Amino acid sequence: MIKQCDEKMKQAIEATRHELMTLRTGKATITFLDPVRVDYYGSKVPLQQVANLSVPDARMILISPWDPKQIPAIEKAIREANLGFNPANDGRVVRVPVPALTEERRKELCKKAREIGEKGKIAIRHIRHEFREELEKKEKNKEISEDDKNEGFEKIQKLHDKAIEDIQHSVTNKEKDIMEG
Repeated sequence: MIKQCDEKMKQAIEATRHELMTLRTGKATITFLDPVRVDYYGSKVPLQQVANLSVPDARMILISPWDPKQIPAIEKAIREANLGFNPANDGRVVRVPVPALTEERRKELCKKAREIGEKGKIAIRHIRHEFREELEKKEKNKEISEDDKNEGFEKIQKLHDKAIEDIQHSVTNKEKDIMEG
């Protein structure tokens, strides 16, 4: 049961880290375009499924579509995603310049990072609560002793504390990247 709790907490940490990765820093990265969905013959698909993405330098994302006829749909999808990018093409590739962040935008992104972190911490607390209740129920049904329950509580609390610390560390690093970028 403790192993299940650990797994669930690790999944919550990973989900939080992934969401933090989508926040823009000053440096270009292909994860900026994760939310982009391209209309591909009537279906909305992730950009990575219709093109190769690369980052030739800190201020540019290069998109090489497998089918050049998709260039207009790719540009449209990027604009509609409202990520603040203005794509341009030369008929073969789409270039997405990544503008420098203003001080105000950096502060907004730091606030968003903290919100994502808080959401992750809430998920961790819910997991702790769920497994503590499970231990209470097992003790009540005489499946485990009070000592076993208390030992389980301790282990769950340690997992909780480490998970909260991991999320806070990820948020702090992201804020640092945003402010330096």
